[in-house]
Amino acid sequence: MASIKVFGSPTSTEVSRVLACLFEKDVDFQLIHIDTYNGVQRIPDPLKSQPHGQALTFEDGKTTLVESRRICRHISEKFPERGNKMLLGKGMLERSAIEQWLLAEEQNFDPPSASLVFHLAFATDLIIGKEKEKELVENEKLLARVLDTYERKLGETQYLAGDDFTLADLSHLPNSHYLVNKAEKKYLFENRENVWRWWTEISQRPSWKKVVQMQNEPPALPGNDERNVVPLSVYEVVFRV
Repeated sequence: MASIKVFGSPTSTEVSRVLACLFEKDVDFQLIHIDTYNGVQRIPDPLKSQPHGQALTFEDGKTTLVESRRICRHISEKFPERGNKMLLGKGMLERSAIEQWLLAEEQNFDPPSASLVFHLAFATDLIIGKEKEKELVENEKLLARVLDTYERKLGETQYLAGDDFTLADLSHLPNSHYLVNKAEKKYLFENRENVWRWWTEISQRPSWKKVVQMQNEPPALPGNDERNVVPLSVYEVVFRV
């Protein structure tokens, strides 16, 4: 049985970021499916000390983490020779470049993109008032400026931190996926030649395609105490609670 456990739903951007990293590193894990959007119906013991409705909890032996980017760093540092060996680069110079783009994703790309994803892909039943509409327009403008910066950088290198796929690129997958496929913001990527080429490449990686497959699987029935075990080729089992 795999020692690494991920508690959450594959549809969560935080959870899907971690799943993509685990697939890239060819690391065995268990996914304990928890639907935080409809309220946690049964909280496993490891989650009882976490804030209610925590979207993601990661367990690796005695180590418990809840922030997806920190989890991805932990996985990449613990298994440097497994799977994709370039997620954190080779040497301090490459690692520094990756960390700069991870920070850019977290501080510049994530805030406007997360807002657009939430309101246009997830919370589609919510009534959006004029103030919120104005906020979404401003967020789209902010995101467009960020993508303009990416466009220039990706005209120089294949990926954000150089010519290898790294955590800097992987971290963008969840929000970008929903923007392109659910929030009707595909044009923000498609209208930028280098950004569109980059997105096309990273979204076709086998690791991310497996995450999307998991997102599209039907959820377990509410109140079903039986665990549905689904064998997959890269990791041992998926547990849904």
